[in-house]
Amino acid sequence: MENFRKVRSEEAPAGGGGEGGGPGSGPFADLAPGAVHMRVKEGSKIRNLMAFATASMAQPATRAIVFSGCGRATTKTVTCAEILKRRLAGLHQVTRLRYRSVREVWQSLPPGPTQGQTPGEPAASLSVLKNVPGLAILLSKDALDPRQPGYQPPNPHPGPSSPPAAPTSKRSLGEPAAGEGSAKRSQPEPGAAEEDQTA
Repeated sequence: MENFRKVRSEEAPAGGGGEGGGPGSGPFADLAPGAVHMRVKEGSKIRNLMAFATASMAQPATRAIVFSGCGRATTKTVTCAEILKRRLAGLHQVTRLRYRSVREVWQSLPPGPTQGQTPGEPAASLSVLKNVPGLAILLSKDALDPRQPGYQPPNPHPGPSSPPAAPTSKRSLGEPAAGEGSAKRSQPEPGAAEEDQTA
């Protein structure tokens, strides 16, 4: 592909998928009209997304929020949903995975002066169809059907004040971790050796 450059990228028409009719319907067709839809993109700043999402969910009229992203933005989509679940306790979650068909059009670069292409000849183009994974996460203040696929109940121990899963021990950089010291001989500190010889 070094002799080609991407000219445009467009969403290919859906081939009868069961994810809803139009681009605005999304994977959650039965949402209330007041639900907030956050489209996460690769260049989106998490702090900006979270400021708007937290302010929206703080309003009593907003009962649900959907984070959706595709391609390289899927990890950022999951991060936003997890941060909001920690900030607001008692949110029910439904996760849906889907694929979008994207058609990329590539055009060949102009040839160098040594090649024999005439100046009026059109550049060759290449069309590539890709299936890009997408993720949509619904977070709701109201209870959702636990039988639907991708459902996660609210976390029983919300908040950052919950204890960590496994206790961690603090050690300095020079000390071996538990179980690492058996292969190394322990060496006394330089001052301790002089005290043993004088005693």
